Amino acid sequence: MNKVHFVGAGPGDKDLITLKGYKLLSEADVVIYAGSLVNPALLEYCKEGCEIHNSASMDLNQIISVMEDGIKNNKKVVRLQTGDFSIYGSIREQVEELSNLNIEYDCTPGVSSFLGAASALGVEYTVPEISQSVVITRMEGRTPVPEKESIESFAKHQTSMAIFLSVHDIEKVVKRLHEGGYPMDTPIAVVYKATWPEEKIVKGTLKTIAKKVKENEISKTALILVGKFLGEEYKNSKLYDKGFKHEYRK
Repeated sequence: MNKVHFVGAGPGDKDLITLKGYKLLSEADVVIYAGSLVNPALLEYCKEGCEIHNSASMDLNQIISVMEDGIKNNKKVVRLQTGDFSIYGSIREQVEELSNLNIEYDCTPGVSSFLGAASALGVEYTVPEISQSVVITRMEGRTPVPEKESIESFAKHQTSMAIFLSVHDIEKVVKRLHEGGYPMDTPIAVVYKATWPEEKIVKGTLKTIAKKVKENEISKTALILVGKFLGEEYKNSKLYDKGFKHEYRK
């Protein structure tokens, strides 16, 4: 029996899907894609006659029903998820339902938008002696966030942070980042639709960013990146220091 293939679509640019993901998508008989977030240009890889469903208007039961029907009819089913489904991808609830139906599945990872955003900015989250950790989080909305994972609690570390699903309330995000510990001169960037043709980058500090975001009319589909990794200060790594010896360089 066939299995359901979960595929990470990448951050937006249709060429940033993995080679394995592309192959699965091009061979699929049924594709269910996250229409509100996945670049529809990726559907150009689908073969003629492929049955395509936009999950933006579907609930969980409808999604599972399409998957079940496809498998029962011996069709190759692909669930095309935004970015990489391991981050805010709602994959757990889908695989639990598939397991209840004794339907097998596999997962092909994708490039997350927080990686696409860093590439758009030409930066690395882990700058030697400046930041060696990355916090990936979101602010609570209709979906709650555990109290111990508040923006303020993470801000105490003042490390690199990528904040999803929160740009609509940028003033509140800034307030909570500052209350948690980031100074108001901390560099911050908002990347709208990273790697898409309509990508937009807004840079500033905690003091200036909210106004700039409003001026650029960004209210969704954007990542907030904050931390000293975005600033001018940096330290060279030891990796390419000619005086640093390791097993490959004596």
